[in-house]
Amino acid sequence: MDSAFVATKGNLMRAKASLALSKQGFELMDKKRSILIMELMSLIDRADKIQNNIDSTYSQAYEALMRANLDLGLHMVEKYCRTIPKEESLTIKLRSVMGVEIPEVSIADPSSTPYYGMMDSSPSLDEALKKFEQVKLFTVELAEVENSAYRLAMSIKKTQKRANALTNILIPRYQKLVKDIQISLEEKEREEFIRLKVIKHKK
Repeated sequence: MDSAFVATKGNLMRAKASLALSKQGFELMDKKRSILIMELMSLIDRADKIQNNIDSTYSQAYEALMRANLDLGLHMVEKYCRTIPKEESLTIKLRSVMGVEIPEVSIADPSSTPYYGMMDSSPSLDEALKKFEQVKLFTVELAEVENSAYRLAMSIKKTQKRANALTNILIPRYQKLVKDIQISLEEKEREEFIRLKVIKHKK
């Protein structure tokens, strides 16, 4: 028995309360872990789909760009590319999933009007621009999903450690403490019963 605990009914009640609290804490940690794992698995599936979209759209974008290079020449394509403004519409907010802060990234929809004049352009350049804009949107979405997945994975790891500490250390410790105090109290009760019986017999 823990030397810090004297075998009294008060300490037994406190040990039982601590044991119940530890068990409740483990149940909550286990539920949190399960929810986070489900969320993580859905993000992994989503990331795979986005990556496939990026790969196929990139392929289409480069094909269109190669056609534009043939139609207009590298010099003109490079000139038109310089007219595209720097992306500054990216915003990041945070939302909580079981206490884990994960990002929500948003970006303005691309303009339907090209940034360059239509006079000397070509459909292939317009198509390349459209596809690269789609790739940009997919990439932002993928960054959000991968960052969220990383944060969830770290939280799952911490939750697992806490759950392990409860089930492997604290709960067995309090179970043993409760058992030791109960045994000690029962021994005291038996000793007291025998003592009273002896006194009664002498009288």
